[in-house]
Amino acid sequence: MKLSVVIPCYNEKETVADVVKAVAAVDLGGETEIVVVDDASTDGTAEIIGELRGSFPRLRLIRHNSNQGKGAALRTGFAQASGEVIVIQDADREYDPADLPRVLAPLREGKADVVFGSRFAGGQTHRVLYFWHSLGNHFLTLLTNMFSNLNLSDMEVCYKAFRREILKRITLRENRFGFEPEFTLKVARLECRIYEVGISYSGRTYAEGKKIGWRDGLRAMYVILKYGLFSR
Repeated sequence: MKLSVVIPCYNEKETVADVVKAVAAVDLGGETEIVVVDDASTDGTAEIIGELRGSFPRLRLIRHNSNQGKGAALRTGFAQASGEVIVIQDADREYDPADLPRVLAPLREGKADVVFGSRFAGGQTHRVLYFWHSLGNHFLTLLTNMFSNLNLSDMEVCYKAFRREILKRITLRENRFGFEPEFTLKVARLECRIYEVGISYSGRTYAEGKKIGWRDGLRAMYVILKYGLFSR
């Protein structure tokens, strides 16, 4: 089973090399390609990735000419990915690639079509940070569950793995962090087999470069209503 690890990034020069190396070091079984989509970084991120390609022949770099957002970067990466299974990996070191075999296991075992990681299930370690951010995350997950009839514990999680054919059955449109609820609501309608797996989490502070903010939370609410209620 060929796997594509899609990594969207924007101004992550301090962490992206470590993430790429960590992904490459994990035994994911079979052939694995790493597709990094640089969303018009201005800090030298793309140059760092370019330098890594000599050491990692299965590393591919795609660049946007203008900053478009995480969702847009993921669509670009999905379009270029050649794997039978695709998994999303953030470039900021909040998520440990060592958890990828656990996330991919239900797909490899033929039990799942889509797998969500969860920072709130499975007893894995996680860094303790913002209360209001966590509360907002739980609220958005609850709202998504109400419209999707799922019982996810962590809709906003980075780690989402799925069979490639899923992309042929949905059309993704959100450019920023609205990708998360849009993807969740659209795969829920397919009535495919969805699993959730506990993962570790080492969140970063805004001072350390965290980008998602309260405006993205408001947009997520709009996206949930748009695709969960008005776009049926």
